[in-house]
Amino acid sequence: MSLSVSRRLAAVTAFAVAGLFAATAPTALAAPTAVAAAPTPPDIPLANVKAHLSQFSTIAANNGGNRAHGRTGYKASIDYVKAKLDAAGFTTTLQTFTSSGATGYNLIADWPGGDPNSVLMAGAHLDSVTSGAGINDNGSGSAAVLETALAVSRAGLQPTKHLRFGWWGAEELGLIGSKYYVNNLPTAERAKFSGYLNFDMIGSPNPGYFVYDDDPTIEQTFKNYYASIGVATEIETEGDGRSDHASFKNVGIPVGGLFTGASRTKTAAQVQKWGGTSGQAFDRCYHSSCDSLTNINDTALDRNSDAVAYAIWNLGASTPVPPGPSFENTADVTIPDSPAAAVTSPITVSGVTGNAPATTKVDVNIVHTYRGDLVVDLLAPDGTVYNLHNRSGGSADNLVQSFTVNASSEVANGVWQLRVKDAAAQDVGYINSWKIAF
Repeated sequence: MSLSVSRRLAAVTAFAVAGLFAATAPTALAAPTAVAAAPTPPDIPLANVKAHLSQFSTIAANNGGNRAHGRTGYKASIDYVKAKLDAAGFTTTLQTFTSSGATGYNLIADWPGGDPNSVLMAGAHLDSVTSGAGINDNGSGSAAVLETALAVSRAGLQPTKHLRFGWWGAEELGLIGSKYYVNNLPTAERAKFSGYLNFDMIGSPNPGYFVYDDDPTIEQTFKNYYASIGVATEIETEGDGRSDHASFKNVGIPVGGLFTGASRTKTAAQVQKWGGTSGQAFDRCYHSSCDSLTNINDTALDRNSDAVAYAIWNLGASTPVPPGPSFENTADVTIPDSPAAAVTSPITVSGVTGNAPATTKVDVNIVHTYRGDLVVDLLAPDGTVYNLHNRSGGSADNLVQSFTVNASSEVANGVWQLRVKDAAAQDVGYINSWKIAF
């Protein structure tokens, strides 16, 4: 994971206005989107994932002790992963870019079949920092994604969606590789993505179990997995904007992912949930030379590797939302700073027969200097409230995201509204546009 960006010092004030939650609480929440029946996800063998980590460790040892961008250890890591995927029947593409005067590499692997207009992608950065082998950061995510891809091949999986996997270069220099990939995708190709799943540091030695709270459907899928094994989760905040999912999210692609923690310290309450050591960093070897094979918690790596496969199997087999009539409001609406009242942007829907579908899609484009202050709701014509976004995303700016809402109990025709409230002071923004599709 790349180095932290500065955070707004006044962020703590957002938590001092807890009473605002009650004022904006929805009267009804959107039900989690139903996912079509999928083949049973496999149990990803921990031994296989660790074998990949051993290879990364050996590569680093043979190449100056690291696998960093521009170094021979990174290219050797890419070559190792590519050879495995080529042998398993993937179509691989090596994408090159230049950063800091050195050639960088992204590896893209496509599994044959699936709907080419509905792409589900999973990825991880493969580079380390120069100070060490980067076995947790991010050999762990890279190895889990690789082994899941190989499991797809072993199973001969025939998903509904087209599956794509990626390993990114120069993440540690500022998400350079993933930004290059996304920025070189034509707009029409970006629109084909149903989601991008990111896995960065998923075997921390003093682990937490953190789930990205960006796309509701992806988030719920990971929560379903952890609930099935009786493991509590928390929303991921330490890595907001600091890993490759940000490159995809910034262009409106739905994202999600997993994380076990970096330099932040584990609290006593988290020890009660997950075990481990209170007052100690989730990963004491973060960005250090000791990020070696001994810097991995096997239980966390095993659970998270299985969660990667669970998400790929379930989200990859879900039925794509068919295109339907859509309606858009592009008029700018200023969002006043807290404690001002919420603002709304209306869309009048007409000519749609019957009720809205269970897969009603809402695309939101909000320009704002601190999206962690925003509460965003969809209001149905009868006044029912569906919460889309509730003060997540931390100090990052703007909210450009797609949401899927089960609005099947609502008559489609009528006036739908996007309601937005700034729930804490010191930030400004406006609704740029929003769209609802049936």
